[in-house]
Amino acid sequence: MIHDQARYAREEGSVREPLLSEKGEATVDVTASSPLPDDLTRDELTLPDVSEPEIARHYTRLSQMNWAIDSGPYPLGSCTMKYNPKFTEDIAADPNAAVHPDRPDRTLQGNLELQHRLQGFLADIGGMDAVTLQPPAGAAGEFTGILIAKAYHERHGNDRSEVVIPASAHGTNFATAALAGYDVVELPSGEDGRVDFEALEAAVGDDTAALMLTNPNTVGLFERDIEAIADLVHDAGGLLYYDGANLNALLGRGRPGDMGFDVMHYNVHKTFATPHGGGGPGAGPVGVTDELAPFLPGPRVRESETGSGYERFTPSESIGKVHGFEGNWQVLIKAYAYIARLGDEGLSDAAAKAVLNANYLAERIDLDVPFEPFHHEFAATAGDRDAADIAKRMLDFGVHPPTTKWPEMVPEAMLTEPTEIESRSSLDDLAAAFNAAYADDDESLETAPNRTAAARIDQADAARNPRLSWQALDEDA
Repeated sequence: MIHDQARYAREEGSVREPLLSEKGEATVDVTASSPLPDDLTRDELTLPDVSEPEIARHYTRLSQMNWAIDSGPYPLGSCTMKYNPKFTEDIAADPNAAVHPDRPDRTLQGNLELQHRLQGFLADIGGMDAVTLQPPAGAAGEFTGILIAKAYHERHGNDRSEVVIPASAHGTNFATAALAGYDVVELPSGEDGRVDFEALEAAVGDDTAALMLTNPNTVGLFERDIEAIADLVHDAGGLLYYDGANLNALLGRGRPGDMGFDVMHYNVHKTFATPHGGGGPGAGPVGVTDELAPFLPGPRVRESETGSGYERFTPSESIGKVHGFEGNWQVLIKAYAYIARLGDEGLSDAAAKAVLNANYLAERIDLDVPFEPFHHEFAATAGDRDAADIAKRMLDFGVHPPTTKWPEMVPEAMLTEPTEIESRSSLDDLAAAFNAAYADDDESLETAPNRTAAARIDQADAARNPRLSWQALDEDA
């Protein structure tokens, strides 16, 4: 999909790869060999006419035009793009895993045992009592969690109409609460970047169904008053919801359940190195305390009551299915493999290195970081410069920029999370790109990027008026 305002970069180091059809075409007569009726058959078919080496090189060059976690750092704060270990891909591709989930339980014992173990792993990591693997993404996990909270309140006759959410929360939190039928009460952040406790006291009351919270929060700060926050919400009869986006910072060092959270979702791509999704299969398991376990979606997996292996079951007051079977099976295999390979010590070490890398990178860049001390991610500010311009200029230095313009509590924010996977040299390269772009002159920033296949694009217009068919660009454009 190419937009009218896209242009190919012309400078040295840029990439311009023509379509296969632009390299040569051949017209094929398909009428003689087609088994289809004449009214469904074209007389001629135009196909690219290129050799095998040309095809191989074409797709290789196309792959080099795309940035990916296998290419280098992807320091998108909050989005947490982690490297996906290849051994987990191999395990998920094992033919023994490719069994249809509709088969009888007795023929799926290996799969069910793995799911049962993963439920246990996640419950232990989160400090929860029960887990469902069903939701197919983090946002779906959020929605599931709030529906569970809603079912709990309805079961106990609690007339609750509001969900309290900090202003710095992920946008999906607000959408989730509204989609579940709640009024959203936005909570301002305090001067230190954390929850404003006085504002929370004023917001929480008899109408509060839940407080949705991320800890550490969006700018990487740990909510030091979390126990008091939990007590305040619980005393009002509400529930405390944990957004699992930043669980990567806590692995082996802190558990949401121990902080007083009642329900949480896990982003397995952010925490356990499964693929990010991008519209494809994902996973967003949900964990709850014992009092909420009866409302979990089914089926779940448990040890058979007859002692003969494992079986599926639906909790007594289940909210119903939110996805097929026990979720996206092969994504869950990858999460299980990652957790099992690292173990307790390895997961704790991953969290420590994530925090170390974020703090090291923040020390190496010239931009100001207003909120400290942070954990696994930080929000730098571009000050009086445009964060988006700096990000676009960073592309010219061969790195991927961080999240920009968010959260709004930081002016011209550049929210950055390198994760635990990056080496010191990789972080040094990223810091050098930050500093070079930040120090550049206004003219260079306003025209960047200059070395990518597509340069300055009107992103809003491109989204609203895309060109869905190919038209070769005028070389003089």
